[in-house]
Amino acid sequence: MRAGLSALTSRGRSFLAAGVAALLMAVLLGEHDLLRIGVLIAALPLLAAMVVARTRYRLSCARRLSPARVEAGGETTVTLRLENVTRLPTGLLLIEDTVPYALGVRPRFVLDRVEARGIREIDYRVRSDLRGRFSIGPLVVRITDPFGLVELTRAFTITDTLTVTPQVLSLPHVRLSGEWTGGGDSRTRSVAAAGDDDVAPREYRQGDDLRRVHWRSTARHGELMVRREEQQWQSRGALLLDTRRYAHRGEGPRSSFEVAVSAAASIGVHLAREGLGLRLVTDQGAEHLTDSGGSHSLLDTLAVVKGSPNRSLDMGISALRQDGGDGLIVAVLGSLDPEEARDLAKLRHGGVTGVAVLLDVESWDVRSYGSAENYQTVTNLMAGFGWRIVRLPAGASIANVWPDAANKNRFTLTGGAA
Repeated sequence: MRAGLSALTSRGRSFLAAGVAALLMAVLLGEHDLLRIGVLIAALPLLAAMVVARTRYRLSCARRLSPARVEAGGETTVTLRLENVTRLPTGLLLIEDTVPYALGVRPRFVLDRVEARGIREIDYRVRSDLRGRFSIGPLVVRITDPFGLVELTRAFTITDTLTVTPQVLSLPHVRLSGEWTGGGDSRTRSVAAAGDDDVAPREYRQGDDLRRVHWRSTARHGELMVRREEQQWQSRGALLLDTRRYAHRGEGPRSSFEVAVSAAASIGVHLAREGLGLRLVTDQGAEHLTDSGGSHSLLDTLAVVKGSPNRSLDMGISALRQDGGDGLIVAVLGSLDPEEARDLAKLRHGGVTGVAVLLDVESWDVRSYGSAENYQTVTNLMAGFGWRIVRLPAGASIANVWPDAANKNRFTLTGGAA
């Protein structure tokens, strides 16, 4: 009852005040008719508060997102399922779901009545041009009486997460050479054409498949011996994303930083589908490792990546140098100075293929601290070390410029490695 009284609306408080005033005047003036009117006016909000307060725990709520992961600019459908779990019908319900500002205005609905054990499903759509991980909920239900005298607010605790990934563009196939690395019992093993006598066996280990037991070797050694596994080959590569705020220009979804994240997502998904085991590296160090053929973990990581306050790429370059074993390095870069470009360019050597996606940040902001001459210097320097250059200016699509990754540079900069 106390909760109901505290939930009186302005109209309800006015009714209650008018009823009390009428009662006082009726007592002072001895007017019985005014007394009846005062009792009626004062009792109406009190009865409404009592009825509304009884509806406190009558509803259960569930929420479903379809899909729960969507690209930036895409829509997802949110389905709310409300169930009246009591044997009494509800009154008027005002429903409001809590959504972040990036997903639009808060959706509001009105339900006149939910019968006993009744179920209602409500759908609404949300859309975000910004990537990220957004919490939807909790659901807020305002229970009111038909006269608008009482409004009781109740909030459910459940929330759901919507992941908005960067926009992924379909890239054309480009032939990129790279070192193939692998793991297993040996680098190269094959079963001889004459039979399996030439297979190099090893001792049995707990968990080995008994179908791999090599019986002739077992008889020869007096203990269980199994055939060695054939080498599992996998192409490995690294994707370097420059997240330094210092190196990017523009604001919002069309900023050079967001274009760089979208380009990295598109390239990562494209290479993963081609069977490349890819690890993500930023100027803050190694971030993630994706399995060949998979890309969800990469997209989930890129969905929440933020600009960093770093002023150099040293940590990212160190992470690439320390881990090694990459046959392909793709670097999506903002503005670089020649010294940073030289340190990065030296990572390409031997059988390593280097592809540099250079964002021309000058085209995002003509007031940028850099210059067209600096951009050309960085381009020539990295090309001189054998990197393949993909220029990405403002307004261009990574899908349109990605074929440049197939172009091998034929000139060498003094002191560089071709």
